[in-house]
Amino acid sequence: MLNQATIDLVKEFEGLRTTAYKDSAGVWTIGYGTTGRAGVGINPVEGMEITGAEAEYYLQKGLEKFSTEITGAITQPINENEFGAFVSLAYNIGSGAFKRSTALGKFNAGDKQGAANAILMWNRAGGRVLEGLVRRREAERALFLTPVRVDAPAQDARQDRASPAQSRTMQASAVSAASAVGSAVTAVSALDSVAQYIVLGFAGVGILMALWIMKERLRKWAAGDR
Repeated sequence: MLNQATIDLVKEFEGLRTTAYKDSAGVWTIGYGTTGRAGVGINPVEGMEITGAEAEYYLQKGLEKFSTEITGAITQPINENEFGAFVSLAYNIGSGAFKRSTALGKFNAGDKQGAANAILMWNRAGGRVLEGLVRRREAERALFLTPVRVDAPAQDARQDRASPAQSRTMQASAVSAASAVGSAVTAVSALDSVAQYIVLGFAGVGILMALWIMKERLRKWAAGDR
């Protein structure tokens, strides 16, 4: 599966033409650089017209075809940006030329930097260096050398807890119990005897609840739920 960076690169440099035209090498072309040689079910001729949707379809078919054709020639591990750059190159110069290219040879020999630089060699059409091809090869080289970002899987914060004391539930329960005791002490000194018993009763309930929660947390910790 080609990444979006590859598809965008090909679209940018091929451009969309819904009426058939001759490319720099004199080959009838249509859509996003689709020619009869691509073998995707269309043979552009003078006067032919297609829709934008059809151009997208032929582009996708072409990219899939070239991806398949060059995959077997690649003998070293390759990331999605390196592969995308190679597919773009093959789409432009043909899979046969790509398989004979210095870029592929250096890559298979383990010389990735050399492979990236060798992409720049393919800047001619009809024996002439073309500015458009120079820019395309530079873009392909840049894509080839772009590191692929791998997002680290989200780590469950619970796995970092080394003891029950690090549990937020345990910490909250301890705070609740302490708060209940503190509130009771403060309130009792300012109340008459009957009110004191009521306050102490409520404080006792709060402390018991906090202790029960802490007990349940310890039980779950022992069972492996951290």
